Amino acid sequence: MRTTPLLLLLAVLALAGCGASDSAQRLSKGEAAASAAKKCPAAWQQSWQKLANRIDAPVYCPSWVPDPLTGQIGGRWNNIDSVGRDRSYLIGFVWQELGQEIHINLRGYPGRTTIPTCTTGDRDQLEVPCFGDPHGTVREHGITATMYTVNQDADTWHVALVWRYRGGLYTLSEHLAPPLSFSHVVRYLHQELRNLVVVEPQTT
Repeated sequence: MRTTPLLLLLAVLALAGCGASDSAQRLSKGEAAASAAKKCPAAWQQSWQKLANRIDAPVYCPSWVPDPLTGQIGGRWNNIDSVGRDRSYLIGFVWQELGQEIHINLRGYPGRTTIPTCTTGDRDQLEVPCFGDPHGTVREHGITATMYTVNQDADTWHVALVWRYRGGLYTLSEHLAPPLSFSHVVRYLHQELRNLVVVEPQTT
């Protein structure tokens, strides 16, 4: 199931109706607000600084996220805050209501530039790239990212952007689920990528 082509998922979402009008209104308001955002909001800065210091590597603060999410680690919408032994991190934010979901993940893999492998959740338990099925590149705010549409683990059914920075691999992904259509997810990802802010670790 996890390697099902994205087109099949899109067909299912189209039949479900997707409720894109509300998300379109959110996006229009969000784009206007994001035009002035190019720094990590003060209320979120400390949490991202703490993460950068913990892994001793740069991290990307999302200075704009879709309404009603906020990008504060440890805040109301933060559902995943995980750091591995290799200093890789996964930070997730999610909103859910009545079968609808807005969910974004941010990852960093300091010291590696290759895509890691994941084990599929199906009966075969295959080792596959965590990010697969590339669909061109997205360029925003000095970042050139590859878009992947077949992804694993916490990024299953997400559209993911993957790029390299200073010897590390970084990712931003968003769940393709109602109320968002594929085009809305891609527009959100462009907006989110455009407003990422690098937070450097502080030396003591």
